[in-house]
Amino acid sequence: MRRVRSALMCLAILLAASIFVQPSRAATSATFYRGVDLSYVNEMEDCGAVYRVKGEARDPYQIFADYGANLVRLRLWHSPTWTQYSTLDDVIRAMKQVKALGLQTLLDFHYSDTWADPSKQIIPAAWAKITDQEELGQALYDYTYDTLMKLDSLGLMPELVQVGNEINSEILRAENATGYPINWERNAFLLNTAIRAVRDAAAKAGSPIRVMLHIAQPEKVEGWLLAATEAGVTDFDIIGVSYYTAYSNHTLKTVGNVIRKLASRFGKDVLIAETAYPWTFDSAGDSAGNIVNKDSLEQGYPATPDGQRQFMIDLMQTVLANGGLGVVYWEPAWVSTKCKTLWGQGSHWENATFFDFHNGNEVLSGIEFLQHAYDYPVEVRIRLQPQADDLQEQIYFWGDFTGMGKRPLPLKATDGGYEVRALLMPGTPLRYQFYSALPASADTALIAGTCVGEDGAVEAAVTATDMVITHREHGCG
Repeated sequence: MRRVRSALMCLAILLAASIFVQPSRAATSATFYRGVDLSYVNEMEDCGAVYRVKGEARDPYQIFADYGANLVRLRLWHSPTWTQYSTLDDVIRAMKQVKALGLQTLLDFHYSDTWADPSKQIIPAAWAKITDQEELGQALYDYTYDTLMKLDSLGLMPELVQVGNEINSEILRAENATGYPINWERNAFLLNTAIRAVRDAAAKAGSPIRVMLHIAQPEKVEGWLLAATEAGVTDFDIIGVSYYTAYSNHTLKTVGNVIRKLASRFGKDVLIAETAYPWTFDSAGDSAGNIVNKDSLEQGYPATPDGQRQFMIDLMQTVLANGGLGVVYWEPAWVSTKCKTLWGQGSHWENATFFDFHNGNEVLSGIEFLQHAYDYPVEVRIRLQPQADDLQEQIYFWGDFTGMGKRPLPLKATDGGYEVRALLMPGTPLRYQFYSALPASADTALIAGTCVGEDGAVEAAVTATDMVITHREHGCG
């Protein structure tokens, strides 16, 4: 491969921009996820919980389906000895109901016998004595693969799988280990092994599965992913983010830019995999104190049913408008019952559910975020198609819609050219440019002449349907 000629103007006259308009995806919301984590539902029903719509007792899975959910997330612990729930049998029980309703599933491998979170990634007891990394990897592979094949044999293969839960720190470690600094050689080996198991199971079953890496806090995700991808963890499809306002400095006005930046920088879809908002600060009077408190409030969204509903609607629209894949609400059915958690009797989440414990668990208006009439983005593809003998291995792209500010994105050559993809709202103005090298300047710009404005950038606008803009040789300059 040789570089573009020194003057760059032969390639810079690449520009007759031909716009091909494809059939619209904006007409359907099926591409985007309106999700709920219902990992507690089986346990709550066994503990006597009753969920009501207009006073009538209803099946909770059916309630969420009726209100517009299209994805259900379910957690899986390896071999918990302290509960009979979130086991494989429990997941199968839930999946049978979810699949019967025509909903997709996201299987959340915690790779632990208990809660896994940013600071706690305790190795399952069954693997705790394994000291050889290869042996541990084989155990991880076998468990992941066998679990999925078991589900497939029952017709319950999930559409999405996350390999680990809030894996900010090193996974599969001893209880007394901090997980920092992350040993990326080990961490990448284990994550890639788990991903390979998912890919192999999907190939064996003939059922495509999208793989998600799940990180807590928007401000922590980019740095973690840079380290992960540098260590060789690249074969994943979705970036999952936990976004709780009490644990993040980002507001609804700023979290969208994080989503845009992650999608642009890593070329992956972004899903808010966990979020919640309170509808009250009251409690049901049990001994399990509520986790969601006044620190969770966002200005303009009071802790009321309508405040909860509006926050979720606005968050979902923010995610969609910035190219995100959707939102999953965490534990909207974890209501208070006579049963106990590890820390007390009742629920720690009753004031952030979608059910009113003051009124017999009558459904609240917050659930309506699942059926709101959102404005959906379309897919925009911008291609640069040089002559074969002018193809570089890598060039750079700058766009005002990437969330990267003035930083250009490196682009590798694929299919004889270079391409940027983004989900953008119809009507969005675009400004962008391709560069042969850094620093980005008029001398390294690959689009010139009448195709660019006074500031040297191409200007366009997003149409109401999916669009492809291809810059070919000749025609401008």
